[in-house]
Amino acid sequence: MSDTPRATALAAEATVHADMITLPYHDRYRRRCRLVTDSGAEVILDLAELTELRDGAALIVDDGRQIAIVAAEEPLAEIRAEAAALARLAWHIGNRHTPCQIAADRILIQRDHVLEDMLRGLGATITHIEAPFQPEGGAYGMGRTHGHSHSHDPHEDPNAHIHGHDHG
Repeated sequence: MSDTPRATALAAEATVHADMITLPYHDRYRRRCRLVTDSGAEVILDLAELTELRDGAALIVDDGRQIAIVAAEEPLAEIRAEAAALARLAWHIGNRHTPCQIAADRILIQRDHVLEDMLRGLGATITHIEAPFQPEGGAYGMGRTHGHSHSHDPHEDPNAHIHGHDHG
């Protein structure tokens, strides 16, 4: 039997947390795995179902501690255009089932040179940045629009049943 603490629940917001775990987007959709906190402590994630580990939430460890979840900075493409053009660009991004983070004046996506070239051709200005990525949820605000795991384990990859799914 392992002495490694287990996180079996998730709080929507971290209150008093003992540690943090910084994860990129593709690692924030999990059910079961071994995680290492920012201070180097191990914890076993053991949730009842595949769950998005949102920035600002907290893992509840079996000893009562909370471990805050932090969205890691990662390489993104910042897409800008005038409002009407930005809405059209958002449609093209969504039509490709590409996760995106939408704001009033920009859209963020994970870097993808093919998609970026297409968007430039449609009038977008694209800048490469490093920032946390917190895309919109899937249908009805839940889930993901597209998985990025290369695993074929249906417990870890919500799109494992889709053969040959890609990033854009």
